[in-house]
Amino acid sequence: MEELPVKAVNVPRLMISAAYKSSGKTLVSLGIISNLVQGGESVRSFKKGPDYIDPMWHRLATGNECRNLDPFLMGSDGCLDSFLRNSDVKSLSLIEGNHGLHDGMSIDGSDSSAGLSLLLKSPVLLVVDSRKMNRGVASLVMGMQSMSPKAHIAGVILNQVRGSRQEEKQRKAIEQYCGIPVLGAIPGDKELVITERQLGLTTVGESSDAETVIRSAGQRVAGYCDMQTVRSLFFTAPSLEEHCRQRGRVQAEPSVTIGVFRDPAFCFYYPENLEALEEKGARLVFVNALEDSCLPEVDGLYLGGGFPESFFGELSGNQTLLQEVRDRAASGIPLYAECGGLIYLSRKALYAGRSYPLADVLPFDIGFQSRPVGHGYLDLISSRDSPWFAKGERVKAHEFHYSKPVRSDGTSIYQFDVLWGYGVTGKRDGALNKNLLASFAHLHAIGNPGWAGKFVSLASEYKAGGRVLAT
Repeated sequence: MEELPVKAVNVPRLMISAAYKSSGKTLVSLGIISNLVQGGESVRSFKKGPDYIDPMWHRLATGNECRNLDPFLMGSDGCLDSFLRNSDVKSLSLIEGNHGLHDGMSIDGSDSSAGLSLLLKSPVLLVVDSRKMNRGVASLVMGMQSMSPKAHIAGVILNQVRGSRQEEKQRKAIEQYCGIPVLGAIPGDKELVITERQLGLTTVGESSDAETVIRSAGQRVAGYCDMQTVRSLFFTAPSLEEHCRQRGRVQAEPSVTIGVFRDPAFCFYYPENLEALEEKGARLVFVNALEDSCLPEVDGLYLGGGFPESFFGELSGNQTLLQEVRDRAASGIPLYAECGGLIYLSRKALYAGRSYPLADVLPFDIGFQSRPVGHGYLDLISSRDSPWFAKGERVKAHEFHYSKPVRSDGTSIYQFDVLWGYGVTGKRDGALNKNLLASFAHLHAIGNPGWAGKFVSLASEYKAGGRVLAT
């Protein structure tokens, strides 16, 4: 195979990370983005990890799509390629880390935010929760600097500072012992918060004051941080090497139509998954499960994740749409469902002491626990051949759910054995029924490049003859 030529690409970029989770890096990131956009800058943003919610906030703040960069789901090459495809030499690219700078699954830290910063050759602005520390904060920052992989920490922002004395001690200690500047000291503000729920932050769609929060975060950052120096850090990143391949999307002429449930209840979709379907020849139409009473003419259905439990009254009350989904599933329409979509397809949901009838496509009810049932990455192996996956195929995914099947009739057939994680039963994931695959696994199209093509191929077969597969 002929090697592609390599060129240097100078993308201004900066990672915002923290010593540990819940240190305030999302609000700091939104505040920095808000200031840059208000100053006339074009900003592209990225979120390390599998998170769906933070990217929604980024998208609102930047006006551009936010992309996930997850080494476990996408691989290192997939992350670098996605970053280069979706960044712009004329824009500032902000990457928000996840958890702490050095947190990750691999003991060598290659899949941590620090590892990603080295892959992208990005400087790091470290957000430190200042509470309960004074000069000892320097030892924390020194540990972040010295632990492998050694990220280039270019500056620190102190968050939740209690007063000027604490700020002075921490600033002097960090600058003397760590040799890097403190570029801001933000006092605590109990009113400026993004409400958290069981899966993380509240989504933009459920936050009526989302734009006010972003604007207020921008004002806080502008008032307490050296934005001029923060902006300059983007331009300290060295050039990246890019293989000279086509960077734009190559989209096939639409040959099938796939309906995508997208509304406040079903809002967890990686943009690459939707784009991959379009690139393989799907025209996407969107369905609001809370308001639409019928389905459009489609050749396939995609039910993503989200928070159906917050809308069980409306979802269960929309019996006309539930019946249409039930009928389409019975006809053999290709139907791919992730997490919230799986819940919607169950017989009923048992939640907060109430029972909510749902689509009755899968042979079990769904119950909810007080603690997460599945939380983290999934490693799956296909135990059988199906239209979706071949036997023996390995799939990396992630899950975060408080729900699991209850009152099952035991007739479900599953696509995957779970090597790591929980899935549907603790041992199996991916319920199969005709051309339907429903699982608790969230897949990323970059890490599963064959998924979109198989989905569109199934939709084409269904459109041509409505083929129903036996299970």
